[in-house]
Amino acid sequence: GADEPGMSRMDSLSRPELFDFHGVSMTRYFTDNWDNIQNFQARPDDILIATYPKAGNTWVSYILDLLYFDQTSPECQKSVPIYARVPVLEITFPSLQPGTDMVDNLLTSPRLIKTHLPVQFVPKSFWEQNCRIVYVARNGKDSVVSFFHQERMTMILPEPGDWSSYLQRFMEGKMVFGSWYDHVNNWWEKKQMYSNLHYMFYEDLVEDTGREIDKLCCFLGLSPSAQEKERLAGRVQFDNMKQDNVVNHSAFLGMDFKLSSFIRKGKVGDWKNHFTVAQSEEFDEDYKKKMKNPTLTFRNEI
Repeated sequence: GADEPGMSRMDSLSRPELFDFHGVSMTRYFTDNWDNIQNFQARPDDILIATYPKAGNTWVSYILDLLYFDQTSPECQKSVPIYARVPVLEITFPSLQPGTDMVDNLLTSPRLIKTHLPVQFVPKSFWEQNCRIVYVARNGKDSVVSFFHQERMTMILPEPGDWSSYLQRFMEGKMVFGSWYDHVNNWWEKKQMYSNLHYMFYEDLVEDTGREIDKLCCFLGLSPSAQEKERLAGRVQFDNMKQDNVVNHSAFLGMDFKLSSFIRKGKVGDWKNHFTVAQSEEFDEDYKKKMKNPTLTFRNEI
């Protein structure tokens, strides 16, 4: 019952089932509002931050939020959690406004919008308005480990089961938002045709945050002072974000922080603590079959 010790306020929510949605595994929390998502009206200055889950979306959202609004937003704004300031477009979750409404209610300009949608699901108006889009990709091995920990603690995601079956599922693409391989490849192909897309890598961001912020500023046409950039780079260091209640999702009702933390390690190469040698070899073989594009390369360690 609900009064057992350690029961969280999440127990009223059942974990959703995955189902096939236009060829992509999804759950109802991201498809229930589909017509409104597809008909969403983007504005030319909107910035869409797109990633496969657990690839640094919150991190880049926070960087952009600080770049645009740190100087201008009043103190009260600074306590609003990041998931309310950079809403997930496709989310529909009991007791929360749908993501499309949250975006429509944003008062900021530009509006920063978060999505995990595969490229073929992005509302047409983003392309028609020639919006700037930032895509962040993370290597597959660290992605699956991070997603595994995220699913353990997040009640609006499917039950992950044990690690080895989870890894199989990841390789088969039976994950919320579909196959990681399709996601990173199809967004990469889109970049070749759509010039307003900045494709960045999580590993680069970990390796040299300042350099990646410079590239972002260049893409967005921003020119913060050296001092502002230095301050920003400090605030978005992982350990600072982990402690920052605006970013670490500690106010989000859908998560059980006893199981894991939303901002967990932010390392490159943590997969080595999870994969067996055999799993790693099997993954690498499978990876070669699915990742045919020689121009898209990932680093599993830095």
